[in-house]
Amino acid sequence: MMTPKSILSVNAGSSSVKITFYTFEQEPKVMANAQISGITAPPPVFKYTRGAKHYKEQVNESIRTPQDGFGFLLQRCFGDPELSEVASREEVAYICHRIVHGGDFESAVTIAENTSSQYHQLEKLEDLAPLHNFSALEIVRLCRKELPSVQSIAFFDSAFHHTLPPYVKTYPINQEIAQRNGLRKYGFHGISYSFILRSVAAYLKKPTEQTNLIALHIGSGASVCAIQNGRSVDTTMGLTPLAGLPGATRSGDIDPSLVFHYTHDAGTLSAASTKDMHISTAEEILNTQSGWKALTGTTDFSQIAVETPPTPAHKLAFDILVDRILGYIGNYYVKLDGQVDAMVFAGGIGERSALLRKTVAGKSRSLGFALDWNANERGVSEEQTVVDITAAAGSAKKVLICQTDEQFEMAYRCMLAHTSLSSSG
Repeated sequence: MMTPKSILSVNAGSSSVKITFYTFEQEPKVMANAQISGITAPPPVFKYTRGAKHYKEQVNESIRTPQDGFGFLLQRCFGDPELSEVASREEVAYICHRIVHGGDFESAVTIAENTSSQYHQLEKLEDLAPLHNFSALEIVRLCRKELPSVQSIAFFDSAFHHTLPPYVKTYPINQEIAQRNGLRKYGFHGISYSFILRSVAAYLKKPTEQTNLIALHIGSGASVCAIQNGRSVDTTMGLTPLAGLPGATRSGDIDPSLVFHYTHDAGTLSAASTKDMHISTAEEILNTQSGWKALTGTTDFSQIAVETPPTPAHKLAFDILVDRILGYIGNYYVKLDGQVDAMVFAGGIGERSALLRKTVAGKSRSLGFALDWNANERGVSEEQTVVDITAAAGSAKKVLICQTDEQFEMAYRCMLAHTSLSSSG
């Protein structure tokens, strides 16, 4: 039997698919990255990186869905003669799938076959989170068909938050209906928070179970998490990723009645629905037609987070995000009883926007957070995972940047499970 040589991590969104091949070892190393973007805004663009090789091209063939994109990526990667030596169809040991909504799953699950109980549980979750799970599960289905000998493992963004206390995760509504329909706070970005916790704890030379963080995953989708003794005790997202902070196209928290005043068609199916994916007009408005795009016309936060905003709307969008972040920092600081090892910025915007970090940390100074302005401007380089940008004053609470990596976290957790099973066997 051929010894497996690689792990494949898959991260599928509605308009893009990213895959990474890792070496099959205890500390996985990247062999190649590939992604297809612009699926919903043609023409799609293919990017590929292997070592020093960087490649980018516009794709002329029709790619209408994430599963089309995933199939295209596999074909291109398996067709690379240098990569196929270690990442052929026969030599991939596991495929790790990032799935946003895991319902009551508290950890990753192996999807052995399309008739397994786990698989059917995941299918039920498509109705709870059609905008977020459908693409990922379509790719799971494709893998079971095209690569039946490779084990698919589902990693859930919600699993990290299974430690939320009942008084945090319970909505004050009829509990019989809530429990029957799975209506509670779940929280998301958990694969990222798992990576952040592990990386920051190692950086601070503390056991994860003794680490307290206010972690900010700020990207096109944004959230904050309070981590106490290595456990999630609160987070901003809720039943779906819509709750909490505004994002590129998400509203974040609003008065629940607003959408019914916004349109009388809130409960009808939107034009984006298909026979397999049912999306209400309200879901579409609040998930895809809101956020800073609705305010400024752009989803690119780098055009908004500038010292001299081009329009008052750009400044307003920046100020709204900062205000909402500060509200949660104050909330979580109190919930952690002030025992905070670090405030951590992560995610595409958190890692890149020095202005956002400067503004948020500056407005959190009453809690003891203070920045080294020069370190903040330098930010984080490609080879760094955690960078300290705290002011030199000994009394200042730590402010860190963590370059999060969900792809790696899945491969790492996969190898931990594999090693554990191998040793027990």
